[in-house]
Amino acid sequence: MKIGIYGAGAMGTVLGAYITRAGYDIDLINRNLEHVHALNENGAKIIGKIEFTQAVKAITPKELKEKYDIILLMTKQKYNKEISESLLPFLKDKSLVCTMQNGLPEKSVADVIGKDRTCGCTMSWGATFHGKGVSELTSEPTRETLTFSIGKYGDNDDVLFNYIVELLDSMGEVKIENNFTGARWAKLMINSAFSGLSVVTGATFGEIAKNKNSRLLALKIIKECIEVTKAGNIKVEPLQGKDIIKLLDYNSKFKKWISMMLIPIAMKKHKLIKSSMLRDLNEGKNTEIDYINGMVCEYGDLFKVDTPLNDKVVSIVHSIENKELQPSWNNLLFFK
Repeated sequence: MKIGIYGAGAMGTVLGAYITRAGYDIDLINRNLEHVHALNENGAKIIGKIEFTQAVKAITPKELKEKYDIILLMTKQKYNKEISESLLPFLKDKSLVCTMQNGLPEKSVADVIGKDRTCGCTMSWGATFHGKGVSELTSEPTRETLTFSIGKYGDNDDVLFNYIVELLDSMGEVKIENNFTGARWAKLMINSAFSGLSVVTGATFGEIAKNKNSRLLALKIIKECIEVTKAGNIKVEPLQGKDIIKLLDYNSKFKKWISMMLIPIAMKKHKLIKSSMLRDLNEGKNTEIDYINGMVCEYGDLFKVDTPLNDKVVSIVHSIENKELQPSWNNLLFFK
């Protein structure tokens, strides 16, 4: 099998190190020349909740030569069309590109390479990119925390699909989802609440869960997402074994209070995560907020559901991108 991780940044470097450590041959593909050079010279250095250094093989997109059986796509999805088009010469007839991104990215990839060569995967853990071969794992290093949910998008080759499951299993628990759309929405709800608010405030997921004001706001954002899925008849799948709808879909003051108490517990193992969109901002790049909270707003419009809090997150983040605001706890005042 010829395998590559395209976009081996924060999470891709960690995943690539785990897969290589398990004995698989995989290319870590990244545009950052310093990062690629450091990976080849010094190996992938994983710090944070676990520490190890693993020799890996890294290349830049310009160094692609052979056709790949499997590509794990871990870039920002706003570039999916151009990246998918650039990958076409390096795919076989039955190759599989697995979209391991936030939001609902499968369609944008499948529109270019075809549904039968597209599958998707959500990851319920986090990492922070330090550059020059170094990535920090910010979630607890247990199989129950380092989880993956994977599903087919078209008539995928079973051998390749099962091989991806095998690769991911070298790092954490893998769940094959028959209702992959529902799994995507489960992760999108958490991203909309915590990744979005992480950019708005500049805080970690744990800090957002601890502060009562931001925690309530996160819960209300998730509630908006739930209402969208109800209107669209989308069955939301459990996330890391937890039923988000059952736990967080409140319809009374008492249930709302219970949901508020549950959020810090749910975020405990992920409390050090900061949205990767903050790094984009630090590098002068626009974020993928339109593909996270913006996607909730888009489907809200489609299903005739108001999403004012998700709309506000998108608006504030765009203001931060335009340097009209900065990530700050003061931005929570815009929600009042």
